[in-house]
Amino acid sequence: MQNTAFFLALGEGVWYDAAMYIQDQLQEIKASIAAAERRAGRPAGSVKLLAVSKTFPVEDIMQAYNDGQRLFGENRLQEAMGKMPEMPGDCEWHLIGPLQRNKVRKALEQGFGLLQAVDSLRLAETVSRIAGELGCTARILLEVNVDAEESKHGFTPAELLESWAQLVALPYLEIRGLMCIPAPSEAPEGARPAFRALRELAERLRACGPLPLPELSMGMSHDYAVAVEEGATIVRVGSAIFGKRDYR
Repeated sequence: MQNTAFFLALGEGVWYDAAMYIQDQLQEIKASIAAAERRAGRPAGSVKLLAVSKTFPVEDIMQAYNDGQRLFGENRLQEAMGKMPEMPGDCEWHLIGPLQRNKVRKALEQGFGLLQAVDSLRLAETVSRIAGELGCTARILLEVNVDAEESKHGFTPAELLESWAQLVALPYLEIRGLMCIPAPSEAPEGARPAFRALRELAERLRACGPLPLPELSMGMSHDYAVAVEEGATIVRVGSAIFGKRDYR
């Protein structure tokens, strides 16, 4: 199969089999994660690879599935709703993009294993209320704006600490941990301070009790190895698996 997005990523005159590309990339990324785990003295398999499939067709996602990938992430609820029914039932899906409060019910009914970007106390309260109405428990991560960027969603560290008692008191929520998207950096090392800050914030919140907060979702295609070294348990990798995105 010729995939024009992959063609554009590699340049003029370079065509290749997309299935083989995805297989090779998955193997390379998993080996890189394992190497980063060893460098950090972490147990093998302590990091989950989330394949970010936004903008990519079901055919590409199915190829990743055939190569053993089971954990997928989508940014937009509507796009995810069109893909999830087309994939085998043993896939686990995370919603990793911003979630509007008026779409919480649809997101919970869709059956995501984790809502990764709960970015405010108000949104957490809405998720809690609607989960109660649906008779379920919503598994969530709290998004932290560790670099205090005005254009980014998320709690600042100070806001999260201030809201912590209210958050942990909400029923029908399982707060699994934290996630972040650091400020853009050309070099992977540029993200290390943000990843370290998220890990240290999680440690501080654990000390406040009563939650173990086992998950840290941080690191993307260009900096996931640094994130693993700093304690990530979930890395979100898309273009490094599937190729260049075509947002048209």
